[in-house]
Amino acid sequence: MAKPDFYETLGVARGADEKELKSAFRKLAMKYHPDKNPDDADAERKFKEINEAYEFLKDPQKRAAYDRFGHAAFEQGGPGGMGGGGFGAGGGGGFSDIFEDIFGEMMGGGRGRRSSGGRERGADLRYNMEISLEEAYAGKTAQIRVPTSITCDTCTGSGAKPGTQPSTCSTCGGSGRVRAAQGFFSIERTCPTCHGRGQTITDPCTKCSGQGRVTEERSLSVNIPAGIEDGTRIRLAGEGEAGMRGGPTGDLYIFLSVRPHAVFQREGADLFCTVPISMTTAALGGKFDITTMDGARSRVTVPEGTQPGKELRLRGKGMPVLRSAQFGDLYIRITIETPQKLSKRQRELLEEFQELSSKENSPESAGFFSRMKGFFDTLTD
Repeated sequence: MAKPDFYETLGVARGADEKELKSAFRKLAMKYHPDKNPDDADAERKFKEINEAYEFLKDPQKRAAYDRFGHAAFEQGGPGGMGGGGFGAGGGGGFSDIFEDIFGEMMGGGRGRRSSGGRERGADLRYNMEISLEEAYAGKTAQIRVPTSITCDTCTGSGAKPGTQPSTCSTCGGSGRVRAAQGFFSIERTCPTCHGRGQTITDPCTKCSGQGRVTEERSLSVNIPAGIEDGTRIRLAGEGEAGMRGGPTGDLYIFLSVRPHAVFQREGADLFCTVPISMTTAALGGKFDITTMDGARSRVTVPEGTQPGKELRLRGKGMPVLRSAQFGDLYIRITIETPQKLSKRQRELLEEFQELSSKENSPESAGFFSRMKGFFDTLTD
């Protein structure tokens, strides 16, 4: 038999806010509470369904997981690799796994995932690295030093003094959760004695003070592949903080930023650069050399009559495409520099050129002023 939809059980829409959920739950709980319906099996079943639905939907993370995966999010073998343990199953031991996988606070902030024996997953760490465009082009192996928590070598991560072992918490019986009755309802809370770990340490390790880990700076090697882009995140699995009391280690995330380059601007795998040329080179045509990112020199041909803003393309002279043998292109944007500080002879030659010029020499400017004249002639008609 298919499990009823949580929203239908509470009689609310999927977009219902916290206030609507709470109001619907209270009304239904009062209606179907076993004290008001003695010896009514249907009412008891309905009451359990209402409690289960509200238990999940009132929690933003659980609700988001349910909206995404449905009941499969909380069943054995469901998304996230979560073990069983539904509502009322003694603490819901597998919930933290799926919620941390989907919503866990990354880069050193969030709570660690709890595992058996009071062990907690270590926090993920973030490391910001800045590289040059040349390094992004060629790739590199970088050495970084990261302060992090590592497993205590004295107690091997248990948190207990060598020769002793953590003991099962007598308050919660090792579940990490305790239940307390409040009126009609039973409330489950984190165990105040072991703080949810399920174990207590009576004789802690002197080196780590019972934490099972110590802080130390480590040197790590990071491979930066050729063609990597600004904002890329590199994950180093198992290089984050060590887990509490022998728990699994978190991950280290390298966030890369590429410094602006003095000559080239990058757009994906393509590079762009602006090259100023003289007025005479633009008019007569010519050639110039440019050094590309691979360190080679390439000759660029400027066609006769080149206009400002024209782009000349050098194929395959851009950035490498990540994890492939392909390269982008290099686009050269032409700007034309107007001569300054003219000598008397230079001015005479330019004036002579101007006198000899015709509309065919400057078709764009001639066409523009012709259109302007036509516009004003229509205004005076």
